[in-house]
Amino acid sequence: MALQFKPGDIVTGIYKTGKYIGEITEQKKERYVVKVLAVLKHPVQGDLHQPKTADVPLFHKRKALGLREKTNIPDVYVKKYEGEIPDYKESLRKALHEQKAELEKDDSEWAKKSMESLRLLEEDYFPESE
Repeated sequence: MALQFKPGDIVTGIYKTGKYIGEITEQKKERYVVKVLAVLKHPVQGDLHQPKTADVPLFHKRKALGLREKTNIPDVYVKKYEGEIPDYKESLRKALHEQKAELEKDDSEWAKKSMESLRLLEEDYFPESE
């Protein structure tokens, strides 16, 4: 299947469990290089190969991609975006809070470890906050 987007198009893309709004900067074979403009879903914490498991050798603290950071996204995870592009920092704050709200409903050890990772990430992202 031929790639359907071109440089300059605004799209959503999924990268390692995070979802972003971005601008296509380049086409590659079956992939797009996407420059991040906003965060729609914060990446899930922990081991991607053992989802929702707390007892793993390394519990990954996954940061969201940064503003204007470029990443390669397979074409199957790229969709057209229509609408206003939110401010990056506000979109990151919203995505982080939405993920924390979901984790608060979960009493598992994985959820507790994820909440701690997100708390530390929040301090990194927003050092000016309380």
